[in-house]
Amino acid sequence: MDKARFGIDAAPDDQTGPGGKESGMTGVIIAIISGALMSIQGVFNTGVTRQAGIWTTSAFVHFTALAVCIAAWFIGGREGSFAAVFGVDQKYMLLGGAIGAFITYTVVKSMQSLGPARSVMLIVTSQVLVAYLIELFGWFGADKAAFEWKKLFGILLAAAGIVIFKWE
Repeated sequence: MDKARFGIDAAPDDQTGPGGKESGMTGVIIAIISGALMSIQGVFNTGVTRQAGIWTTSAFVHFTALAVCIAAWFIGGREGSFAAVFGVDQKYMLLGGAIGAFITYTVVKSMQSLGPARSVMLIVTSQVLVAYLIELFGWFGADKAAFEWKKLFGILLAAAGIVIFKWE
């Protein structure tokens, strides 16, 4: 397999690449696990919402996430500080948690109406499109990337996949 062709750095897993990014297969494996966990979480949250309501479910999800993060912080050597969070230069970046509440809401609502597979396909395609636009225009401090037809083609191919998957 041509690792460079698939964006997989040949560096050892214990090293980081440019900008402190994970390199090698570590990043690929973490991304795959992340995608699987997001799909499972969406199904779980949708099930809880049926009995407890959307905003109470979202609050519970984020409360349990807070508990896990604090425990991991204590166990993992207390990297960083809570004071440093409020010292970030771009204050709008602190909206990540608030955005997370709406992510939970929109994932649950889409899964309720479309089912897990269709919802996740649309969610992931939307993520890829928005991430590409963020890179393309250098929004939110991201490194600006040049336009590439093959990336646009990949997004269009993913959209075509959604149409094919939905086709009955």
